[in-house]
Amino acid sequence: MIVTTLRRTLTLAAAPGQPAHVSAASGLVRVGDWLYVVADDALHLAIFPATGDAPGHTVRLFPGELPEGHAARKAAKPDLEALCRLGPSTAFAHGALLALPSGSTPARRRASVLPLSADGTLAGPPRTVDCTALYVQLERELVALNVEGAAVTGKRLRLLNRGNGVGGVDALVDLDLDRVLVGVDGGMLGPEAVRTVRRWELGEANGVRLSFTDASALPDGRMVFTATAEDSQDRVADGPVKGSAVGVLAPDGTPVYLDAVDAALKLEGVDVRVEGGRIHLLLVADADDPSVPAPLLDAVLPVPA
Repeated sequence: MIVTTLRRTLTLAAAPGQPAHVSAASGLVRVGDWLYVVADDALHLAIFPATGDAPGHTVRLFPGELPEGHAARKAAKPDLEALCRLGPSTAFAHGALLALPSGSTPARRRASVLPLSADGTLAGPPRTVDCTALYVQLERELVALNVEGAAVTGKRLRLLNRGNGVGGVDALVDLDLDRVLVGVDGGMLGPEAVRTVRRWELGEANGVRLSFTDASALPDGRMVFTATAEDSQDRVADGPVKGSAVGVLAPDGTPVYLDAVDAALKLEGVDVRVEGGRIHLLLVADADDPSVPAPLLDAVLPVPA
């Protein structure tokens, strides 16, 4: 079992009209001295110092406001579930952050891209990227589309589809990175970026199927992923969490390692780095309760670096 340690909770600096914390953390990327977090129930990106426990602040990604009521908010939210770092390109001299939606409903198909500076800070305002054409194609392949993780490995942007709920399928979707970068720069991702779609089964935790929730790439082409067993009848409704796990995919996408974590949490985001010959993880979780601040945890993966 993987042992986790609570590093902090994701509290935010006081700001008029803004929440005091991130609750539904769903994606995590560390760049330089900063941690970037997306939440599936918000219109903002949250930014925290990589060390210490000082409150974070937010940057707006989409205009407007979300309803306060749970059902109305769930129907209107952009459902940003994955956050990944794009490397330097013609469009982004120092790379960019790409926040991707789940695509689980037609209203959840807007992504956001934010250029980065050399020091890891944001270099400009966010731009919206329309994922509709890409997601329509993926929905034909997978039926129950629910993108939850994304990471760049080599010349691919690998998406992880979460197969929770009846009829759901856990799958790896490999996109051509060059075509993704062209599409992001033009404000739209299309089906021409799709290379392969492969389905996987990850097993169970306490009788409930484990499903992908996020990913982060290692330098050698492997990918660390998180998975959660959520007892829900469909990909939109929440349910009791029966366990979470962390695994590793080989460069070709084959699962080669999977183990449970000790925390009874719905793990939703992971960032990985190799330090001192060991694989270190940062993890965020979603309590499915807006009054509960999301935790930031760390762990060491017992896998050769």
